[in-house]
Amino acid sequence: MATVTQAYRFALDPTPREQGALASHCGAARVAYNWGLELVKTRLEQRRAGEEVEVPWTLPELRREWNRVKHQVAPWWAENSKEAYSSGLDGLARALKNWSDSRGGRRKGHPMGFPRNKKKGRARDACRFTTGPLRVLPDRKHVQLPRIGVLKTHESTRKLARRIEQGTARILAATISRQAERWYVSFTCEVHRHIPCHTGRTTVVGVDVGIRHLAVLSTGAVIPNPRALEGSLRKLRRLNRELARRTPGSHRRTWTRRRLARTHARAANIRRDTLHKVTTTLATQYCTVVVEQLNVAGMLRNRRVARAIADTGMAELRRLLVYKTSWYGAELVTAERFYPSSKTCSDCGWVKAKLTLAERTFTCEACGLALDRDLNAARNLAQLVELIVAAGSGPEALNARGADRKTQSAGQVATKREPRKARSR
Repeated sequence: MATVTQAYRFALDPTPREQGALASHCGAARVAYNWGLELVKTRLEQRRAGEEVEVPWTLPELRREWNRVKHQVAPWWAENSKEAYSSGLDGLARALKNWSDSRGGRRKGHPMGFPRNKKKGRARDACRFTTGPLRVLPDRKHVQLPRIGVLKTHESTRKLARRIEQGTARILAATISRQAERWYVSFTCEVHRHIPCHTGRTTVVGVDVGIRHLAVLSTGAVIPNPRALEGSLRKLRRLNRELARRTPGSHRRTWTRRRLARTHARAANIRRDTLHKVTTTLATQYCTVVVEQLNVAGMLRNRRVARAIADTGMAELRRLLVYKTSWYGAELVTAERFYPSSKTCSDCGWVKAKLTLAERTFTCEACGLALDRDLNAARNLAQLVELIVAAGSGPEALNARGADRKTQSAGQVATKREPRKARSR
């Protein structure tokens, strides 16, 4: 048994009164966030002017300052749970920490800017509860949240309810959020999962992701790309033109904006559903899954294919595989970024110097193999496992089961390998 942190997300069916309570808690979190941000800015200006003042930077310090002035800043504070204001202040404390860590070089990724105010209607409506009654009711159709009370769910909560009844899950926190005029609740749980030693399979599969097809497997299977955003572009263009013609502040503009949001949400749901189904199948049906570490951020700089690349969710597919392979006892191997999977012949190992994107068929000049370039890349990825086993500890890979392993950094060395002996056909 292993203890993992897992989230269960359910759609809600609140009444109009309950919708008002949910929106009020999200608004309270936003008010506390903006108040704390203005306080930090004011204290920083005072410190620059030479005054000796304390700048609240952590959640306990911000919460202490809020409790001192909440009667003056928000006389209506008692209408919502105290967790709503703590949620907003916690978001501010995290944003300040990310900014300071980014400036100090302690945070990876792009430089973080200083936190900015959250505007109603633009910022994401969300509120997090960590204390109070956080329950999934036995009827599996209702949940209970602090101060808001019992809410009806749009879908059954049996997946979480069963684990709670069996004693294998414990709710740590609950987060309410609104997306496209629909409310959701996400329970962060501590789950005791039985992690198998292996999946019961001995097969290795290489996965080559792309735009034309979502993924091509080394077995020859082709997973079609749902193209969720591309299928909605015509409707999105029409709704955006309609929104531009509406009078600001009118009911029809609000109605059009909601339709536009629902269209975007539907495309995102289609993409998410496909990625979850594909990754679950790979993690349960194969012993070892080999993928590439792609520079997706760099690929998105190409304006000609940026929208198509973003529509596939390449990075999300690898992120899902990281934890699903560990759950189901499989192993994930990640090829390094510059591994020439598409340029290498999967039959004899000959490496082509240049392969343009327009060339959809890989033709080997050494053995004469002609194969679809995506299938050829997937087969090369699957053969990486054989190279790792043959090299022993050469690849400097993590030995833990289910770890996100990387091959050794080859760089230009991969193009100088001796061709392998062609297989007998």
